[in-house]
Amino acid sequence: MKLMTRIALPVLLAMLPSALALAQDTAPAARAASALLSLPQDLSPWGMFLNADAVVKAVMIGLLLASVATWTVLLAKSLEVVLAKHRMRVALAALGTARGLAEAGEQVGQGDHPVAPFLRAALAEVRMTPELSGDGLKERVASRLERIEAAAARRIARGTGVLASIGSTAPFVGLFGTVWGIMNSFIGISHAQTTNLAVVAPGIAEALLATAFGLAAAIPAVVIYNVFARTIAGYRLLLGDAAAEVLRLVSRDLDRHALPRLRAAE
Repeated sequence: MKLMTRIALPVLLAMLPSALALAQDTAPAARAASALLSLPQDLSPWGMFLNADAVVKAVMIGLLLASVATWTVLLAKSLEVVLAKHRMRVALAALGTARGLAEAGEQVGQGDHPVAPFLRAALAEVRMTPELSGDGLKERVASRLERIEAAAARRIARGTGVLASIGSTAPFVGLFGTVWGIMNSFIGISHAQTTNLAVVAPGIAEALLATAFGLAAAIPAVVIYNVFARTIAGYRLLLGDAAAEVLRLVSRDLDRHALPRLRAAE
């Protein structure tokens, strides 16, 4: 027994450095295997969202709410603009058939007609002028109509600024989420002490999902904003037509008032 011990002990001592080296070589592989076992198995968009970092989740939720706001503005504003343009065309047709301010006021100057503020402003200025005179009265009426037109244009454009803000900031918010997620992925790589692509890929995919959310929120917002910009520009042209029509009615009333005096002078 003692002879066997004397023979085995030197052999074991000689094998010890090799065993230690083999253990050191297999340690990274063991860590990589452990990291692989802890990786998320569901790499669908929903699964990546659930496995993402809290900051990345907050970014994606914010971008989702921004996208909901974009489509809400689209539905609400589309109805508002379409109805406003239809009512304005009907009111313009009524103004075109009126022979004077009084007749136009009876037709469309009451209630919530879109041209009612124009007519009320013109009638108020006419009543405040003691003696009807041409250029001075028209300038004052035109000044009132200009301010009413600007206020109506601001009201119809209300809400579109949200689209511009979302379209300009959403990509950068998504990029922030991506940078944060990739930073966490690199921290995980350093902890796992492996550069295996299977370990790196899920974290990077989760981070890039934030950029996808940002683009999905920004692109529709920019397109919808441009569409509304053109549509609202058309409505502003209708407002300008209404103001011009009211000025023509004022000029017509002035000429009708001045015609008897011209005939009496003859």
